[in-house]
Amino acid sequence: MTRYLPRTLETFLTKASRRFPVLLVTGARQVGKTTLFKHAAGQRRRVITLDDPMVLALARQEPALLLSRFKPPLLIDEIQYAPELLAHIKMHVDDQGKPGDFWLTGSQHFHLMRNVSESLAGRVAVLRLLGLSRAELQGVKSALPFLPEPKAVNQRARQARPMSLMELYNLIWRGSFPMPALDPKMDRDLFYGSYVQTYLKRDVRDLAQVGDELAFTKFLRACAARTAQMLNLSDLARDVGVATNTAKRWLSILEASGLVYLLEPFYSSRSKRLTKTQKLYFLDTGLAAYLTAWSSPETLEAGAMSGAVLETWVVAEVLKSYWHNGLEAPLFYYRDKDKREIDLLLVKDQVLFPVEIRKTAGPGKGDTRNFSALKAQGLQVGPGAVLCLVEQHMPLAKGVDAIPVWMV
Repeated sequence: MTRYLPRTLETFLTKASRRFPVLLVTGARQVGKTTLFKHAAGQRRRVITLDDPMVLALARQEPALLLSRFKPPLLIDEIQYAPELLAHIKMHVDDQGKPGDFWLTGSQHFHLMRNVSESLAGRVAVLRLLGLSRAELQGVKSALPFLPEPKAVNQRARQARPMSLMELYNLIWRGSFPMPALDPKMDRDLFYGSYVQTYLKRDVRDLAQVGDELAFTKFLRACAARTAQMLNLSDLARDVGVATNTAKRWLSILEASGLVYLLEPFYSSRSKRLTKTQKLYFLDTGLAAYLTAWSSPETLEAGAMSGAVLETWVVAEVLKSYWHNGLEAPLFYYRDKDKREIDLLLVKDQVLFPVEIRKTAGPGKGDTRNFSALKAQGLQVGPGAVLCLVEQHMPLAKGVDAIPVWMV
């Protein structure tokens, strides 16, 4: 049995449950949403899952009867299968609701949120859960949002356990889903193969009625091969052999299911020379490595995707540090018409914190050369960082530190 590790989101979940009558946790299948809720609830809350066909039928056909049979405090798993329940939850909340009455989980964030915003506006706290973070795996219960400020970096240095190169790539290769991440005896290929065959294809059928599952599997692999790259839908569609509109719809499904993340480019009103193209990232590096057929951590580390998958892992870890604290992630990337690019821009109080991600143990000032493009536009720039394979964080240039990736 997979052991339970405390999740960073627990702290925010507890606070939100004291204020809101409804909590909704969204995230991909198998990231631990229900386990998190069950651990937080103990024995005090009834649990029903809409994966159960009989419960689902009752929820769709007689939602009022279901809520009269199962009284709050109640946990409803996979609420997206019965959006009919949301209107009845609203009526209960408006009539006699108390903080924490309903805890909901959902695996299709964007489609689900449209229904939630219409039915439960002002009554629901929405939280996002990704797979286990590096901090959670190392037993750190209160990981703060990542920001390359000296005080925050020093705190991370005290909390994080150093990792060797192959420890890092083993973590990347196995991924952050709790089952393969926590159980070294778990057959990683068996887990991801089953994941693709069951959860993905079932959810895909629910969302878009994909007729050609082989083509969609090919699309999955093509997306995984492009992780950490700028999105080119036309090229993606051509390689898979589908129409561009089909590729766009399928990508929206992956995004809605919590499997990929589209990083927006930074835009400044002071410059018209910035790109408007998003970058594509898989949110679980184990799934990306499985879909691109890397058979071991060693082959992944030595292969052509080594740098891209490291960047993907870092971006996902930064996202976790915000989402698991109940915060929106203020993440962008920078690229201008002169092809000057910065991997990550974190924005806080209109200050930009530039971050480069490098698979090197010997970073140099050249890795920070594009940071000057921000100041040239008159933007306010805070401390920057090069996240790389150095053993300890150290000054690299004025206002820029080299920071070990295992401290993210």
